[in-house]
Amino acid sequence: MQVWINGEQRELADGARVRDALVALGAPQNGVAVAVDGEVVPRAEWPSAALADGARIEVLTAVQGG
Repeated sequence: MQVWINGEQRELADGARVRDALVALGAPQNGVAVAVDGEVVPRAEWPSAALADGARIEVLTAVQGG
């Protein structure tokens, strides 16, 4: 299936979950927040939250500073 991760089109296996998108992106499992189609996905749901073909996933990294 085709999804968009941070504005870039990517191919994931059918039935992919949010955690699979993070692995494909090479994103860390800590210090990030994930939204799918504009809705924040709680970390506890990453392994079970299914992605649909065409989903738009935003992975945001926490940045410290002032």
